[in-house]
Amino acid sequence: MQVLQILKDKGDDGVVTVAPGTSVGAAAEILSTRRIGAVIVSRDGKHPLGIVSERDIVRELGRKGGTCLTDKVDDIMTEKLESCIRTENTDEVMRRMTEGRFRHMPVMEGSEMVGLISIGDVVKARLAELHMEKEALTGMIMGN
Repeated sequence: MQVLQILKDKGDDGVVTVAPGTSVGAAAEILSTRRIGAVIVSRDGKHPLGIVSERDIVRELGRKGGTCLTDKVDDIMTEKLESCIRTENTDEVMRRMTEGRFRHMPVMEGSEMVGLISIGDVVKARLAELHMEKEALTGMIMGN
């Protein structure tokens, strides 16, 4: 399965972004309200500068305490983003996410971000793929 199928199945909610200079507290509120695990830091919503995840915020809370909530996302974001393209195979994306120990990956078309997928999205797609394969094999064995 390709990444484009995951994006199609997710629908078009768009990627949740925050502007540089946004407070860590505001980013945490967005994560909580939207029930998502990460936000992309971007000036225009299309060109990612970094990513801030729940883990990043929890790490800072553990290190600095509640005072980190007034810090800027720029201070804690991961700047070196791993990204993929729509035609990339989900098995490869899952391997990269697992090896890199990250859970969110921007989907790029040229220099513009067109989506964001999570490890949960990739696992869900893989499970659906395995279910379809199982059903096809069962049908062949049963003679259907």
